Amino acid sequence: MSYKVLSKCPVCSKKLKVTKLQCSSCGTTIENEFSLSKFEYLNADQLNFVEIFLKSRGSIKEVEKELGISYPTVRAKLDEVISMLGYDVPKKSSVNNTEILDMLERGEITSEQAVEMLKS
Repeated sequence: MSYKVLSKCPVCSKKLKVTKLQCSSCGTTIENEFSLSKFEYLNADQLNFVEIFLKSRGSIKEVEKELGISYPTVRAKLDEVISMLGYDVPKKSSVNNTEILDMLERGEITSEQAVEMLKS
């Protein structure tokens, strides 16, 4: 049986490090300090979002459809993942009115979503 690698300590919630690897075929064991991928620190929901985002080739409209959520929710989830990967996320939405209208013209968002975004 195989388990997902724990990335956070169950006691203090700090990041764990891998110190031992073992071959399941021959039993060879290697001990050292190994780093985990940034993606190992994402929770199951965040990983699922990343998979859907990639499968949709970054189309927020497609992510909206697949997950049944609004444009602002997709953006919020994307910002959350970006932040968890260790990158800065602008506090204020970086989409200006012209970009909103361009997205509407390209059919990436609905008119209702454009109105909602323009209000906020």
